[in-house]
Amino acid sequence: MKVAVVGATGMVGQVMLNLLEQRNFPVSELIPVASQRSVGKMVTFKGQEYPIISMVDAIAAKPEIALFSAGGGTSLEWAPKFAEVGTTVIDNSSAWRMDPDKKLVVPEINGNALEAADKIIANPNCSTIQLVMALAPLHDRYKMKRVIVSTYQSVSGTGIKAVRQLENEIAGIQGEMAYPYPIHKNALPHCDVFDDNGYTKEELKLAREPQKILDDPSFSVSATAVRIPTAGGHSESVNVEFEEDFQLAEVRALLQNTDGVVVQDNPDTNTYPMPAYAHNKDEVFVGRIRRDLTQANTLNMWIVSDNLRKGAATNAIQIAEHLLTHNLV
Repeated sequence: MKVAVVGATGMVGQVMLNLLEQRNFPVSELIPVASQRSVGKMVTFKGQEYPIISMVDAIAAKPEIALFSAGGGTSLEWAPKFAEVGTTVIDNSSAWRMDPDKKLVVPEINGNALEAADKIIANPNCSTIQLVMALAPLHDRYKMKRVIVSTYQSVSGTGIKAVRQLENEIAGIQGEMAYPYPIHKNALPHCDVFDDNGYTKEELKLAREPQKILDDPSFSVSATAVRIPTAGGHSESVNVEFEEDFQLAEVRALLQNTDGVVVQDNPDTNTYPMPAYAHNKDEVFVGRIRRDLTQANTLNMWIVSDNLRKGAATNAIQIAEHLLTHNLV
């Protein structure tokens, strides 16, 4: 099984390499790929060093799977070229997510929709993945009408430049800025670029991607995305209005019985999800589960996950594992 990791030197690419090793993915030949300026540099996998190669050379190697985490422009240009030689591309950018001809996949929810003919598969937005992991079992049971979500997203979601900005500010060092303002001791209601309608692209992803993943346009999502000075892990305050009423005990049971979801919800012991606890874990953690006292059939939840793991690298590799398990690659 030849596996290419495109964007192997980036934050998500590095996590992908670690997880391929940790999860014992059957890699017979690793093909690390990055930008032209990185060609010849070395990455480590299973104790061995591998040289970064170019896109052209990687395509010539005809890997069975290519895990992409190199940005939307790179994916739009190169993913179809990999697909042309028979490679199945699993792409972590936003390039293909809303393409009607491409599947947008969270394996626990809609992995069964995948077919061998799917040569470019989209990995959802990190905030979307953790949101739908908690919403899917509840939507099946109670039918969602409207979701209001506010996110508290770590700087790692922006990339290494943002992580360095935070580290520099904590240390009192002047350095390159990833954001238009300081992030240390601050919160920026600004994730991604603004659209003409006043929402950011991140907020629009949260509004649109869940409908595609759940294959249901009947519910709506309204989002506000905020960047906070945490090094890793995204958190979400979620308010969900359902068509049917619910019992809190049943809500907790549904979530507890969902693969990949962990309920941490006991106010008596101050038990609730936190990004510090979710660090380097693959699960989605749900807590602060309570009825909205101001509106019928409405639930409040707090959802946390490691955005570089389940929010990106883990989900992509789980897609690859699903393809292997079902002989689709």
